[in-house]
Amino acid sequence: MSGTAVVTGASSGIGKATAAALAARGYQVIGTSRNPDTIAEADRLPGVEYRALDLTDDHSIDRFVAGLGAIDVLVNNAGESQAGPLAELPREAIARLFRLNVLGAVTLTQAVLPGMRERGRGRIIMVGSMLASFPMPYRSSYVATKAAIRGFATSARFEESPFGVWITTVEPGQIDTGLRERRTKYLDDGSPHTADFTKFMAALDEKQAKGITPERVARTIVSAVETQRPKPLYAVGSNAPVLFAVRRLLPRAVMERIIAAAHGLRR
Repeated sequence: MSGTAVVTGASSGIGKATAAALAARGYQVIGTSRNPDTIAEADRLPGVEYRALDLTDDHSIDRFVAGLGAIDVLVNNAGESQAGPLAELPREAIARLFRLNVLGAVTLTQAVLPGMRERGRGRIIMVGSMLASFPMPYRSSYVATKAAIRGFATSARFEESPFGVWITTVEPGQIDTGLRERRTKYLDDGSPHTADFTKFMAALDEKQAKGITPERVARTIVSAVETQRPKPLYAVGSNAPVLFAVRRLLPRAVMERIIAAAHGLRR
């Protein structure tokens, strides 16, 4: 498969690695960034056209969609990370995360589906997270957004696959992308969760620093794009085959205890 590919959040991390991988395979790549003008010349990828897109702004999405021609591949990668006890997450912060991580991706998907269906081919990749399959404490809002986009993808692929359009979710495990430094954290002064939250985040940051590279995730995304019949879900990193096998065998309560123990939490 070849043609034109859109990769959201292409200025760093998984998005940048995926844009580079697709461009190297001969795709015409449109990479999005909130502000492409801030991308240094040395950081710009050959074969990638950068366009402005803010997925939290409906007007920005409308302008971006209006400028699109025929799109063969859409990689919904752009997103943000958030952490904090559910009881202490600001309502507006949760709403913004859903606008960015979920609703923006859904809107772009809706925009490209008719053209893909008309041409009888297309690939849409939702970049999720293994946290959607293995939820962790203090990540409830982020986990919920990743579970939501997987739900959209898994259901909609039934609708579109008869037309040659395949929708797939790629769930990376721990990745060393620098996202941990940009993660938004919420914790009230005097919170009863302070000790556990601090311990958990330290353990999480340590694991992510040892995670797989964005390039490894990009290879999985390219494989999902170019295979004839992509699977509904690809998981990569964090010993994914073992973890999914264990989850099938063990009761959920046991999995909860294992996850808690791995991060030094009480259960």
